[in-house]
Amino acid sequence: MIQIAENVWQIPVMPRQSVNCYLMGDVLVDAGVKRSGPKLLRALQGKAVSGHALTHAHPDHQGATADVCKALNLPLMCHAEEREAAETGHVLGSFPNPGSLMARMQQRFFAGAGHPVARVLAEGDQVGGFEVIETPGHTRGHISFWRASDGVLIAGDAVVGMNLLTTRPQLGLPLGIATWDMEVARQSIAKLAALSPRKVAFGHGPAVDGAALAAFADSLG
Repeated sequence: MIQIAENVWQIPVMPRQSVNCYLMGDVLVDAGVKRSGPKLLRALQGKAVSGHALTHAHPDHQGATADVCKALNLPLMCHAEEREAAETGHVLGSFPNPGSLMARMQQRFFAGAGHPVARVLAEGDQVGGFEVIETPGHTRGHISFWRASDGVLIAGDAVVGMNLLTTRPQLGLPLGIATWDMEVARQSIAKLAALSPRKVAFGHGPAVDGAALAAFADSLG
C-alpha cells in the first residue's frame, strides 16, 4: 500500500498502478478485477475496514467486490445509477457498445459477481471522512470523493491518470469505448478542477498534485 495522505492509502492491484483501489479512512474504495480479492485482503490485514464504496460499477472496479464484502462482512455503497450493475454483476450497461468484443471480454474475465447494495450514495453524503461528489460521464452514476480539509480528491475514472496503452503516467479523458457520455465527462472534470484539490488520486495511474488536474482541465477548454 502507498500512503498518499493522512488516513488514505492507495492499493495498486495490477502492475504499474494500472488499476488502483483505496482505503479511505475505514472504507475500501473500488475492488479491482475479480482476481484482485486475495491481494486486497492481504493489503487490508490489520486495518479497520467498515464499508466498501464503488466509484462506479465497471469490471475493473467491482471485480472483487462480492468476495471482499463477504470475507470482511462489509456493507456495499454506490450511486443509485450504479446499483443494478453492482447487484447483478452485469456491468456493461454504460458502454456505448456493450456487445463489442472488448466489452464482452471485460465482462467475462474482469467482472465479478453482484452483491447487494446496503446504502445508495448521492452528492454531499459523507463516507470515510470524505464528501461524495457526483461526477457522471464515464458512467451515469460515477462518483468521486473529496476531503476539503486537506484538498485530497479520489477521482476514480472521472479522469484517467495514465496512458492505458503504454502505462505512462499522463492525465487523460476516460476511455471513449467505455464511456457513457464524453461531454458530460468533460463537465465533471471541470467540476473537480474547480475544487482546487492539492492531491488527486485515480483508478488508473499514480496520484498527482492538484496543479496537474488544473492544467489538464484548462487544456480541455
